[in-house]
Amino acid sequence: MDERGRSYGYVGPADLAVAVRRPGREGRAIRSVGDLDDWLSAQPVPERWEPFTFVVDLVGVLRLAPRRSEHVGCAGTGVDGGSARVLGGGEMTFGREHSRWVVTEVSNQSTGYCPDTGSWWAVAAAVDRAGVTRPGGFTYEVVFRRCPGCAENSIVREGEFVCVFCGGDLPEEWNVE
Repeated sequence: MDERGRSYGYVGPADLAVAVRRPGREGRAIRSVGDLDDWLSAQPVPERWEPFTFVVDLVGVLRLAPRRSEHVGCAGTGVDGGSARVLGGGEMTFGREHSRWVVTEVSNQSTGYCPDTGSWWAVAAAVDRAGVTRPGGFTYEVVFRRCPGCAENSIVREGEFVCVFCGGDLPEEWNVE
């Protein structure tokens, strides 16, 4: 499947999505370096250097929220009133280089959406569109799979495709949704 055609639906606990999703309260849209500078400047100083929660919405816009935010809250509400789908999500850390903010670390670590590592194209495109310098790929990749045996979402660790919940084999291909 062409990774550019994939979007990700929320797969976390429904009660959590209801608790944190508020129309109009999604993560801050970052469409330019100025948007990023404004948003980061408004964050408490010690937190500026910590990873932030991010998603890439369906129109390819990077959205940021404080680290302890849920990805489903950052994504906001979909057109159907449910949780919005995303093109990617995870955690992103920023640093300063030549008086500008740059992405220093980025992962696809979102247990609410479990995006595949192939979602990098959407993250890279959103950051590039905003005019922010970034690494060439995820600096930390998480491989998510749904166990066909117990139906739990698992993280593949050290290349071992084994469910941490039941010990069953996990598929090689992404299958979380």
